[in-house]
Amino acid sequence: MQIVADVGGIPGKDCNGFCKYCYFRKVKGIEALGCKNCSPSKVGCESCTTGVRETGNEFLQPFLVVSSVQSTLMLGNYRDSNLKVNISGGGDVSCYPHLLEIVSAFSDFGLPMHLGYTSGKGINDAKTAEELVSKEVKEVTFTTFSTDPQIRREWVNDKTPEESLKALQIFCESAEVHAASVIVPGVNDGEDLINTCTNLEEWGAKAFILMRFANFYNQGLILGNEPIYDVEPHSLDEFEALVRKINDEFNFKVTGTPVCDPDNDTPFAISKDKNKEYLDILSDVTSEATILTSKVSAPFIERIIENIEADSLVNVVAVDQDIGCLITQKDLEETDLSLLKETVLIPGRAFVHDKVAEEILSRDGVDRLVARGPDKLTVDGEMSGTLSNDDILKSELIAFEDLIGAINFFGVRVKK
Repeated sequence: MQIVADVGGIPGKDCNGFCKYCYFRKVKGIEALGCKNCSPSKVGCESCTTGVRETGNEFLQPFLVVSSVQSTLMLGNYRDSNLKVNISGGGDVSCYPHLLEIVSAFSDFGLPMHLGYTSGKGINDAKTAEELVSKEVKEVTFTTFSTDPQIRREWVNDKTPEESLKALQIFCESAEVHAASVIVPGVNDGEDLINTCTNLEEWGAKAFILMRFANFYNQGLILGNEPIYDVEPHSLDEFEALVRKINDEFNFKVTGTPVCDPDNDTPFAISKDKNKEYLDILSDVTSEATILTSKVSAPFIERIIENIEADSLVNVVAVDQDIGCLITQKDLEETDLSLLKETVLIPGRAFVHDKVAEEILSRDGVDRLVARGPDKLTVDGEMSGTLSNDDILKSELIAFEDLIGAINFFGVRVKK
């Protein structure tokens, strides 16, 4: 179990400058997207304005970070738990000016620590990594991009790449490192990727997450920030093939986002034929509805609906957005309404106001009910590497049971 120690921070400001590929680099506007947290009568809240843009959270004073963890410990029953403090924030935690101070405090509490996403740009002396490890930093999620100092200098905006990479090596040798790289075609996806993986394996990294470079609206750049760079990202098929290739060639755990985990069969492990038997525990579908989802998820969900023999009641419609939780009003406006039933379920975290969604999806004169499904139906590559096959199957089955519950509750009941 992990307790989050949020140090705050703003992308670009509190990370020693934007990485060249960072999707926050060109974020525009302050207008509200709409989301499930908005009030029924108003479009806009903290979550879908400053929250999604991560613009309103400066680095916090250390006493606030430490006292927050103390309060959580006091209020929670953690005596028998295997606890770890996850130090994270909107900036780069290695750039947090009080990092050693709070790490020392948590070490005095007797708590091991996980450094959340860091590129190491705040470490200009590798000895800092040694000190962090000596104070019970046991796990590090490190945005590597490349182990070539010159590529890091140009693309990660790392002023001291040699020291950052030395720090990464120290972390790999002394802690559990989950390395991560955004894969930019023609930059770090060829020989450089093989060299990076070779170094990570030799140093002792436990896992490596490949993250597909996003450059367009339908790949998740919904904040007026497209394109980031003049390059065509990998197609989903190309990216999945790359993930599987690296997984076959190296011995550490390899996952990809938005696809795939070759070992745990995510996303949507329960869609695989070898796991079909687990679907028998799901409730029967008794109502008609449409599941409106992303183009990545749609074929998997459709297969599951077919496997539980509910395809006569439920159809799956894909919008032109890769990630379900990044579906927006624009995606709904481009949907072919003739494909929709009277009840439509959208992803729980979709960035659209409930009332606006109903208005858009009913503009053909059919008064449709729009409801939200679960926040997640599967586990992404950033989480699947830390879970067992059983954990993943269990989480997906629970999510689909919730989805079926929503279909049966909100959908049009079928008379027997």
